[in-house]
Amino acid sequence: MDFQEDNNLSGPRQPEPIPGLTADESIKQTKKFSGWRILFGIIFGSSVIANFMLFFLLIAAFMAFASSQSGSIIEEVVREGPSGTKIAMVSVQGVIYDEQAESVYKQLQAAGKDRRVKAVIVHVNSPGGTISASDQIYQEILKFRKKTNKPVIAFMQGVAASGGYYTSVACETIIAEPTTITGSIGVISSYLVVEELLENKLGITPITIKSGDKKDWPSSFRSPTEEEIQYIQDKLIKPALERFVNIVAEGRKKSLTLSDVKRLADGSIYGAQEALDEKLIDKIGYLDEAVDLAKSQAGIDKARVVRYRKPFSFSDFLSYRAENTLKLNRNTLYELGTPEILYLWNAH
Repeated sequence: MDFQEDNNLSGPRQPEPIPGLTADESIKQTKKFSGWRILFGIIFGSSVIANFMLFFLLIAAFMAFASSQSGSIIEEVVREGPSGTKIAMVSVQGVIYDEQAESVYKQLQAAGKDRRVKAVIVHVNSPGGTISASDQIYQEILKFRKKTNKPVIAFMQGVAASGGYYTSVACETIIAEPTTITGSIGVISSYLVVEELLENKLGITPITIKSGDKKDWPSSFRSPTEEEIQYIQDKLIKPALERFVNIVAEGRKKSLTLSDVKRLADGSIYGAQEALDEKLIDKIGYLDEAVDLAKSQAGIDKARVVRYRKPFSFSDFLSYRAENTLKLNRNTLYELGTPEILYLWNAH
């Protein structure tokens, strides 16, 4: 039997010779290539690490910038004009809650500090919201008018109902687009009754220990009695409605009497033309008509129209994502079961 030497047993395996080169030259060339491979590996690895570090530095810088911008307001040009004379648009958009009231406050603060702002247009597109936030916006507009003595015009677009109308009557003049829905002077409250779900479906019996009969009126754990409904009407609904009526009567005193407002305060909504006929608004028109009206009241011929908005914030994005995640906890259950008194057009 012929004996063939096994390279694995005879020591380290020698590299295959490179054609055209001697064994020694092949070894040198192989070592040279290995050195280059190591060098390229080091460079590639360093590049990957550097890119990761750069990425995280950019993220950190972006978050730092976003944090520095939190609470600030930036301008966006809506209509071109001389920068030395401006008309500022303050937005009341969407359902009115505390965040909206805070946003309007900041916008009015920015307009008040800018001497180049000669007039303000309050752009309202809202079905209303909480009575507290609606009233806060109303009061801030009144304070701005008193402090600056600058014309303030309400420009309604889309829906400006209930709390949206409540905030608008703080302005000197109200102009609405032809397709605007407004009015809905009234109060609404709703809550969930989960008695049947808990007891019949889940086998849960709620126990309430209270110091007086009215302590838990109304309760989500049982259907309300007529006495409970009347109690909420007297304690919450009627006082809120009376305030709404008085606010509108005061804001529209040049056009409407208190009895006129009471007649209109049945929760009805109105199209722009009907609202004009009922003297709930002063004029029908578009943004350009509102701008012309602001110029006229401010005594100026030309102006740049700007809109205030909050800059994009990474932290706000994360907060938005967190807020839109359903959290079933004690606070959520409390909010679902507690009546909320609203100046809101709530057409389901």
